[in-house]
Amino acid sequence: MSVERTLSIIKPDAVAANRIGAIIGRLEDAGLRVVGQRMVQLTREQAEAFYVVHRERPFYQDLVAFMTSGPVVVQVLEGEHAIERNREVMGATDPAKAEPGTIRADFASNIEENAVHGSDSTETAEQEIAFFFAGGGICTRTR
Repeated sequence: MSVERTLSIIKPDAVAANRIGAIIGRLEDAGLRVVGQRMVQLTREQAEAFYVVHRERPFYQDLVAFMTSGPVVVQVLEGEHAIERNREVMGATDPAKAEPGTIRADFASNIEENAVHGSDSTETAEQEIAFFFAGGGICTRTR
């Protein structure tokens, strides 16, 4: 059994569309457990730091502007193969290419406003979780 933790972000477009509960429901239905969660309004500095890996890409400034355009829900998900499972449930980055029934196919409007973010590897998950939850806020599920 490979129990992992991963970071999940419900992005401003999905929050504004009132899809928080529907998205969390899909994640839970897929066997993932929420062990940390909060709503935050990212500052420009936070968004720039979080997405620094994309700094040299042409979409970086638009991504930062989008991620600061409204509140997001950041959460830590836990479960067997959580990273892979979360990415399956999210669907392809481009909702036009996402499998029917995935979060992005159902709730995202385009590749720029694609409803959710999820860590892509164990190393990234550790870094991203630390970025948002370094001060605590993760609860081990005992039941």
